[in-house]
Amino acid sequence: MKLALLLGDQLWLGNPALAALDRTQDLVLMVEAVEESTHVWSAKPRTALFLAAMRHFSCALAEAGYRVRYLRLGEHAHASLDAAWRAVIAELRPTAVHVCEPGDWRVEQMLRALAAGAPAPLTVHPDPHFLISRAEFARWAGGPITAGKRPKKLLMERFYRHMRLKTGHLMTAAGEPVGGVWNLDHDNRESFGRAGPGSVPPPPRFPPDALTHSALEATERHFARHPGSLEHFAWPVTRSQALVALEAFVRDRLPGFGRFQDAMWTNEPFLHHSLLSAALNLHLLDPREVIGAVVEAFEAGHCNLASAEGFIRQILGWREFMRGVYWLDMPTLASANHFGHMLPMPRWYWTGETQMNCLRQAIGQTFAHGYAHHIQRLMVTGNFALVAGIRPQEVAAWYLAVYVDAVEWVEHPNTLGMALYANGGRFTSKPYAASGAYIKRMSNYCTGCRYRPEEKTGARACPITVFYWDFMAKNRVELGTHPRSRMMLAHLDRMGTDGVQAIHAQAEVLRARIEEI
Repeated sequence: MKLALLLGDQLWLGNPALAALDRTQDLVLMVEAVEESTHVWSAKPRTALFLAAMRHFSCALAEAGYRVRYLRLGEHAHASLDAAWRAVIAELRPTAVHVCEPGDWRVEQMLRALAAGAPAPLTVHPDPHFLISRAEFARWAGGPITAGKRPKKLLMERFYRHMRLKTGHLMTAAGEPVGGVWNLDHDNRESFGRAGPGSVPPPPRFPPDALTHSALEATERHFARHPGSLEHFAWPVTRSQALVALEAFVRDRLPGFGRFQDAMWTNEPFLHHSLLSAALNLHLLDPREVIGAVVEAFEAGHCNLASAEGFIRQILGWREFMRGVYWLDMPTLASANHFGHMLPMPRWYWTGETQMNCLRQAIGQTFAHGYAHHIQRLMVTGNFALVAGIRPQEVAAWYLAVYVDAVEWVEHPNTLGMALYANGGRFTSKPYAASGAYIKRMSNYCTGCRYRPEEKTGARACPITVFYWDFMAKNRVELGTHPRSRMMLAHLDRMGTDGVQAIHAQAEVLRARIEEI
């Protein structure tokens, strides 16, 4: 008998570990393990999504003729995946063990240790879900970081063009980009203005069925003290639901996605965004079919090129790039702290109870839904952590814990590399730091907030603005090498020595009382 180990983010029938099995006599093992929700303090929506999707997929496997052993929380004594795997292998003594490569360096180390001591050979299969393999990405990138050498600069735009040429998406027969340009990002940065977003079709909701309710109950029972709410849980947890979500996005929200993908608005958590990342990261959706649906919509005239290209760039470019960088740079990436930031994360990151409306909005919806869109993550929660000087590893653990789409291969490079610049700009040209003025321009969050984004000192000074200018002053030598940063440093120079010292003093006061701001 052969055994396939099936991980919680590999829920598709094309899993190569399944292809190695004889359905009549071999076995699939799926395990719910407490450690998967406690190695970071996983929020309830994230844990519930994994459990619900896993339980539904175990049924899909049985319907497809596979023999499945499924170990639910509370029904076995194994705290970790590793312990459960070892116990089942010792009991069944399979002739071979198969698994698809994981999305988490920690889990890969478990598998390596298992392979070293297992009585049966363990085969780790490359993951065909992705559009570029780890080995091919490493070749494109010039190999992993070498001790004693400055890491090669990796540019996502170059990789994106490589992938466009590799796949032919949005390319002409002559090998040129459709529309004559590779990137329409400059067309995709509009705010809603004073009128607001207007009426945006809501994403479909998927009310919990009996099996999903069992997952919600298990989450509340085993992780009662964990943050987050399950009151609004309505994520797709099956492939059929994920396909409905894809169809609804392309039909209803893709046309407005391009222009307004960076915009934010009070009490509007979803806007024109796809909400497909969780289904993609669980492998309920294939990136090829997602890209194909968007290309088809563009070719039919349903959306403009800016929306189609902007969305495809996120899937074909950024998503694949993040995975490649993660596996290239781990485990060094996990401990990166370029600026030496050591401020503890404020407790209100786990509650949303802050007087800064932008952070209250972004964090509040995160714990209500397990979701915030990319600008809320990068330019609100991430930007604050960067300019305030919060320790990167605490921030990375928070991002991995709170979002339903969080798998380490995507969260670590996005958080440590992009949002926090902790890896020193391995694939970003400069830190994504901004003052409160950016948030005011891209949202209505500043309306009614007790703080004023244009004020740098005083009781009503916006903490993000204060920390931003303090960050620029502290790192002016490094930041002065980038043209856009130099423009902001010129503003800093006009403040004079006294002005900069006043900002620094204000920043230190805010850090000392960061739990109260």
